[in-house]
Amino acid sequence: MSLRSAVHPFADDVPGRPETTDGRRLSPNLPGLSARGSVVSTVENGQLSPRSLRPVEDDACSEIIRIEQQSSEEDRFYQTTLGKVVKTLQTIHTWATGKRHSDVDRRPDSFLERFAMGGSSIIDEEGKIVHRRKDSDFRNFKNWVIDPSEPLYYKWLAIISLSILYNIVFIIARAVFWELQENYVPLWLTLDYLSDAVYILDMVIHFRTGYLEQGLLVRDPAKLRLNYVRTWGFKFDVVSILPTDIFYLFTSIHATWLRFNRLLRFYRMKEFFDRTETRTNFPNLFRILNLVLYILIIIHWNANVYFLISMVIGFGSDEWVYPNITIPKFQPLSRKYVYSFYWSTLTLTTIGETPKPERDSEYIFVVVDFLIGVLIFATIVGNVGSMITNMNASRAEFQQKMDGVKQYMEFRKVGKELERRVIKWFDYLWTNKQSLNEEAILSTLPEKLKAEIAIHVHLETLKQVSIFQDCEPGLLAQLVLKLKLQVFSPGDYICRKGDIGREMYIVKKGKLHVVGDDSQTIYATLSDGSVFGEVSILNIAGNKTGNRRTANVRSVGYSDLFCLSKDDLWNALREYPEAKKILIERGRQILMKDNLLDEEAMIEEERKQETVEEKVERVDLGLDNLHTRFARLLADFNSTQQRLKQRITKLEKTLYDQDGQSPNGNTESGNEADMEG
Repeated sequence: MSLRSAVHPFADDVPGRPETTDGRRLSPNLPGLSARGSVVSTVENGQLSPRSLRPVEDDACSEIIRIEQQSSEEDRFYQTTLGKVVKTLQTIHTWATGKRHSDVDRRPDSFLERFAMGGSSIIDEEGKIVHRRKDSDFRNFKNWVIDPSEPLYYKWLAIISLSILYNIVFIIARAVFWELQENYVPLWLTLDYLSDAVYILDMVIHFRTGYLEQGLLVRDPAKLRLNYVRTWGFKFDVVSILPTDIFYLFTSIHATWLRFNRLLRFYRMKEFFDRTETRTNFPNLFRILNLVLYILIIIHWNANVYFLISMVIGFGSDEWVYPNITIPKFQPLSRKYVYSFYWSTLTLTTIGETPKPERDSEYIFVVVDFLIGVLIFATIVGNVGSMITNMNASRAEFQQKMDGVKQYMEFRKVGKELERRVIKWFDYLWTNKQSLNEEAILSTLPEKLKAEIAIHVHLETLKQVSIFQDCEPGLLAQLVLKLKLQVFSPGDYICRKGDIGREMYIVKKGKLHVVGDDSQTIYATLSDGSVFGEVSILNIAGNKTGNRRTANVRSVGYSDLFCLSKDDLWNALREYPEAKKILIERGRQILMKDNLLDEEAMIEEERKQETVEEKVERVDLGLDNLHTRFARLLADFNSTQQRLKQRITKLEKTLYDQDGQSPNGNTESGNEADMEG
């Protein structure tokens, strides 16, 4: 197993001390390393060492750079005449094969490809990737099945929802406001039958919509049809598509109330809203808009019913109904609808005065409207209050923690300067969205998905860290989940010289200075992707520093660092012994180059470890010998017992022959029982 095939946080050629550009090694006191002259990427055990010079082909990012260079060359080629012809032919071929250009050119990140936990590719017996068409591909109509989890199904729900919303809004309006129906008959007939066609196509898609059975998508057409027919949705769909328009022959083409059965498809629009709520990144805003839409639909229907009741009672017959339409200002269709909508809004929201009813039917309608209005008002207050609470829940929780810290500092008489730093630290956390409890948010996900999300979120940082470049996917998943994000304020010391090293750090964002004991001399600057403190958590035998820090690391501004503790690292390496051995060997090489390794102590410690191992092996060998000897003794005992039993039986038989009778009726059986005992 090569060194690069195992996990290690160290480069191949890491010197003990920083070197200048001409290869000259600096002195241990680092006099030639200025604050701006060198940027050091790694600090092992408090010592400084630059990032190793790895070959380009070994870097995870080098492939992306190479692809970008090739892309620039291809762009220059496509600007020529021949290139334009080739590009045209490629476009025609792409269109003919049904592939999008973005699908052909899109290339996943090479770093993510190495550590992906799963994928949709199918591997055949020879190990090659098999690209098959999706079940929802119309070109494969014979076995065409639509997956409810695919975007195509969601897009179709959006189309059917528009058709349903059209029927909900305009069927009642055309049935009540006769001018709206009579003036646009060709338009309504076109939209009506286009909506009916969408309804029929929706039933066809429903027959081909798959469902999960034992975790697998069912593709059997017979099972899909049976599953759909057994649902209540099928019954609603059949009733909603009944050709009630045929009764136009007996009534009139303006009798749009015959199409009320189309409203039974409302459950499909509800399904679309539910799926949108789970897909959107702004669920609270969507819930508010959804609630407003429902309220507007209820007010719209109530306005139409009000105008219909006014028409039945008689326009202008009293103050409650719609005014007399013979008055010019109340004749336009827009005035009729706006007046009815205004009356319905005042009644249902109970926020304004409306004319007092004068008939029993009017009283009954107003009472029903008031009850519906109370429910609407309670729904609005409850839902909006809940949404606002959810939207501000994280802020309230964060503010509560901050207030608790403030009260504690006030109670303990903490200095104003330190209190100001703490408040600024809280402000930085909230401003940069660092206050989220990622562990609690992702706690419901399985470990593999949490690891993959962590890799995607911290991809740019992980690409720059050598510990993850040659990492095995399993170990990477464990290490990424054990990384803890810590935020340091300006001037905070991450570690001081002489501190015991209990964790290593990876710089995610920010700048750190490696300073001297005087806090003024700057030896190096650490930036994004830098690593320090690895050797101090490896417990390497013979380390002269005794796992203590030998440098001071201070944050310049606000810095975000990933922290990996010693216990978490060793727990992860326990399942990867080869990686553990190579990691320790790398640490020894670093210490030897830095002249921080006591070889005699290391040899003595190894000798002690070997002696303990020999003792354990000797104890194991002794236990095996004792087990073998005990087995032999047990076999000899059984053999001796059997021979003694045979001799006693023979002796009893001889005595019986001499005396002519058995001394005891149960002698033989008794002797045998005694011998068995």
